[in-house]
Amino acid sequence: MFAQEENGGWLTDDLMTGVAEYLGLPKIAAYEVATFYSMFNLNPVGRYIINVCTNISCMLSGSEKVVEHLKKRLGVELGETTQDGKFTLREVECLAACAAAPMFQIGKKYYETLTPEKIDAILAELE
Repeated sequence: MFAQEENGGWLTDDLMTGVAEYLGLPKIAAYEVATFYSMFNLNPVGRYIINVCTNISCMLSGSEKVVEHLKKRLGVELGETTQDGKFTLREVECLAACAAAPMFQIGKKYYETLTPEKIDAILAELE
């Protein structure tokens, strides 16, 4: 995570190789971890990464409406970054906040029981 944070939020091949060498692991081990977990980014990302949970509890509580609102508001599709480089929109599996669905995560903060109005207020604070 530190290598990613120091590189603007994403990992290059050289960084993954360097981490593997530092830890005394085969390069493939670093690549396996980086490609398995959604917290690692292998391409440049926006300043804020919006991870929208679309697993069963969030889906049943309206995560599709959250995704559609964000796509329209930001002008991007899932997996894309806004033209100004501010936001990356991603779909992720369960973030373990099922009781407060639908929700998303930005950085280390969870935003729960989302509505279009709440989403707009959150984005306004970040803009």
